[in-house]
Amino acid sequence: MATIINDRIDVRISKEQKELIKYASSLRGFKSLSEFIVYCVNTEASKIIMDNEKILKTIEDKNIFVNAILNPPAPGEGLKKAQLSALNHKINGI
Repeated sequence: MATIINDRIDVRISKEQKELIKYASSLRGFKSLSEFIVYCVNTEASKIIMDNEKILKTIEDKNIFVNAILNPPAPGEGLKKAQLSALNHKINGI
């Protein structure tokens, strides 16, 4: 399957970085350095996107999360009781 090239990215790196990348590319058997770089960047970009989507899948999820942080509900009786118990434990060593 032929790859259609329709855009370009220019990157400046040190000679040492280039040699490292070339070596890794040759170890994996890529035909060109560009092919290896595109493969690695696409793989990492996909992981980043998947990780982000696992946490908060939709805009609504994100809005709910941010709203909960910015406007937390008042503590209920169970939480108040647990807080008092923890405070007593800390003070009395119980």
